Amino acid sequence: MNNQELMTFFRESAAGIDEAMRSELASVESKLLSEVLKHGIFNGGKRIRPQLTMLCTSLTGGEVAPSHEQTLKLAMVFEYLHAASLLHDDVVDHADLRRGKPTANAVWGIGPVILAGDFLLSRAMTIAGAVGGKKAMAIVGRATEAMVEAEFLQMQNAEERNSSEDNYFKVAAGKTGALIAAACEAGVYLAGGSTEQRAAIRLYGENIGLAFQIIDDLLDYQGDPGQTGKVVGNDLVEGKMTLPLIQVLRQASPEDLQIIEAILAAGVAEKRHRFAEASAMIKKYDGFGYAYRKAEELVDGGLSALACFEEGRERQILHGLAGYVLSRDK
Repeated sequence: MNNQELMTFFRESAAGIDEAMRSELASVESKLLSEVLKHGIFNGGKRIRPQLTMLCTSLTGGEVAPSHEQTLKLAMVFEYLHAASLLHDDVVDHADLRRGKPTANAVWGIGPVILAGDFLLSRAMTIAGAVGGKKAMAIVGRATEAMVEAEFLQMQNAEERNSSEDNYFKVAAGKTGALIAAACEAGVYLAGGSTEQRAAIRLYGENIGLAFQIIDDLLDYQGDPGQTGKVVGNDLVEGKMTLPLIQVLRQASPEDLQIIEAILAAGVAEKRHRFAEASAMIKKYDGFGYAYRKAEELVDGGLSALACFEEGRERQILHGLAGYVLSRDK
């Protein structure tokens, strides 16, 4: 399945998910809360996480056949969690733009946005419990805990300029891998999948999530703002230890290491001014190539995990998604 076919599939499926979320959130009485939620949820996005839940429910082929309504409700949980994390991230990062549009905190301020994110987290847990019981709640809870802890670890890494690759992957696993893995596992669980299938699809989700994060980090240096909707260089400015930068810090000569460390120690304005210099240094030490090869390895490992599922359309789509993760430009 090529990228065009894949995106057509996801776009058509996303429309149904959007309709279901609008209907589900229609009961919100507060006008301000409703406005913040609409801004945070319906501000673009491909609904990849909820669609993974729905795909993995069909992929399993188990004896349990949940209704479309049940599957759709559980799928929405993962878009709510994702939207909540973005709302909170933008507050923490003091971000003014997301996908080329003003962030919710730029429009309404910090207080309403934090509360809206909290509302989505609570709503997600309520729906997960109603549809999938304690086990579904546990899947969601573990992912949420991992996401929050990863944010703290990322702040710590930036403060300490920790260039450990292991720490980088711990952050990426929590920030991105955990939620994608949970979305996949929840679908297999709802369809009565075996322990082996749940472990396999969790590995697929974790690996695809990690690869997604690496490509995201590459786009922060090499992306086109017109495509990504984000200004390049934010990770450098914030001192985030992403894989391309880690490779430079590990491989650079003493002279070049002194230069890159001086850039990292500089203020925001100087970091932005020296962004091209830092990018050239990363390229010199193959930081971009190294990161991309790591993403390829992760995707290969994730695809291998699908071997315990029968061949079919769902598995083809999951293969296609893995390829898209590596080739995306936004």
